[in-house]
Parts: sequence; structure tokens; C-alpha cells
Amino acid sequence: MKSHAEAAALQETELPPWEARVNSIPNRHRRFGIRDYIQTLDPEQDCQEISYLFTCYEFPWDVTRSLELALFRVFGITNSTRLLVKTGEFLERTQKRYDDTVLILSEILEHGYDNPRGHAALMRMNKQHGNYRIPNDEYVYTLSTFILEPARWIDRFGYRQVTETEKQAAFHFWSELGRRMGIRDMPGSYDAFDTFNRAYEREHFRYSNDNELIARATRNLFLSWLLPKPLWRLGAPFIHALLDDPLLAAVGLQPAPRWMQRLVRGILQLRGRFVRLLPPRRSPWLRTKLPNRSYPDGYAIGQLGARP
Repeated sequence: MKSHAEAAALQETELPPWEARVNSIPNRHRRFGIRDYIQTLDPEQDCQEISYLFTCYEFPWDVTRSLELALFRVFGITNSTRLLVKTGEFLERTQKRYDDTVLILSEILEHGYDNPRGHAALMRMNKQHGNYRIPNDEYVYTLSTFILEPARWIDRFGYRQVTETEKQAAFHFWSELGRRMGIRDMPGSYDAFDTFNRAYEREHFRYSNDNELIARATRNLFLSWLLPKPLWRLGAPFIHALLDDPLLAAVGLQPAPRWMQRLVRGILQLRGRFVRLLPPRRSPWLRTKLPNRSYPDGYAIGQLGARP
């Protein structure tokens, strides 16, 4: 296994395979240049490049926030949280569990399924999941949140709407990842995933103590990045304001006051309008190369994941 220093050096030098083409994109430095380029690509054949540009150039902040909140949706499913409580990972090592998940998925998204780094991350994820008996329908539901939640968030709060090409690319990207994970019986289209997702939540969102334990631990982790512990109680409603009532009931969190919901959502919409006026990103926002709380000296892919 590589040392921390060797792992960090590799992270610094290895760029995603699509990065070499970015500077040749027509009108690259105009606000909608990358969007227009994405529209020329095939959402199935080019889904990895589209997903990379969408996540690392167009909407890095929005995708990150949407997937953080997507965690709460998974926590509304009692069977999922029962396993998480039993392993202790999300309660005892919440930051590391979050970082491991983010880094594994980012390695795959930034480098691609067949790149050595992306492939190694996929194999690491499959090995981790292989330690537990997880029902197939829970895999499908979790996959649906990765497909759907970024577009749902961005259509509400982003600087522009998500295009149909980008939605279809997300479907193909995550469906192929699901196939390589051995997930069966996946919906066959973006719209079918949306239908499945909504029906699954109506059937399976039910309160349990495990749901609440995991949701509170994760919410407190997010608050710890911004506030000292004595202020968490004041900050919590701002997170609750972004969660819908059925989900809040399933995870045992109190709804924020209606005025706060309107305030938080209004601020996010104003942010999107402000970002629209800014020039586009000139360099990619790569999670694998950012400072990391759990791995300050860098990491090797084999280190990621839960303890045996």
C-alpha cells in the first residue's frame, strides 16, 4: 500500500482524462459555453464526460449540497439505518464515513469506470458492500437519489435549469455504475427512476429510532463544519428548512418554521441568480484533490471504507 506521502503526490499529479479537452471547448469562457458543448454530446456514449463537466465545472457546490441532503432521504428507510447503527460507522466515525463515501464516488466520477483509479475505487466499494447483506431494492433506491436529487436541487436553486441531455447522462452514468455493482432490476429510464423513487418513499418512509440516530449524527456533522457545538441548536432549523415534511417525520426531526423555510430557500435562489452573473469556472473543482478532514496527509484508495 502506498504511504500517505506517495498517495498525496499521486493525487496532485494525476488529472481526470477529460481535462485535456476542456480548454478546446468552444466559447469555454462564456457563462453557457460548457452547457452548449454538453448539448453536442451523446448522453449515453459520453455520460462520463458530461457528468464530469456537470459536477466539476458547472455545479460543484450545488451537486455537493444536493447529495448531502440526499443522505437524509436514505436515512428515512428503516432497513438501511438498522444496518448503519449496527455497524457503528455513522455514529462513531461519522466524518470518516462521510469522507470515505465522497472520495470513493469522486474517484469514479472524476476518472471514469475504466481508469485505474476509478476502477480501483469501484472495486473497493464493491468489496465494502460485499461484507453486508443489503437488499437489492435499497441499492436501487439509493442509486435513484444520486440520479435525481442533483437535478431537483439545481432546478430550484441553480443558476440555470438542468438540460434533458444532462439528466439523461446522469441516468446512464449511475445506471452503468449500478450494473458494475451488481444491482439488478433497475428502472430503464430517467423518468422510470423518478416514478420508482417517489413510490418507494411513499411506501418505506417510516419513523424509527435508528433513522433518528443516524440523521441527527449526520446533521450535527454538517453543523460542526460551520458552528461551535453550543450553536448547533440554533443552526439545525436551517438544515431542516431544506427537508420536506414526510422525510422529517421519517427521521424524527422537527420542521423549521415556515418563515425560515421561505428565508433559506429565498437565499439559495438569490445565490443562483448571483452565480449566473459570474464568469464560469476556469479550473475543475475536484473533491479528490481538496484538503480532507479524515486524510490530511493524503490517502490511498485501499484505505477508504469501513474497518473490517
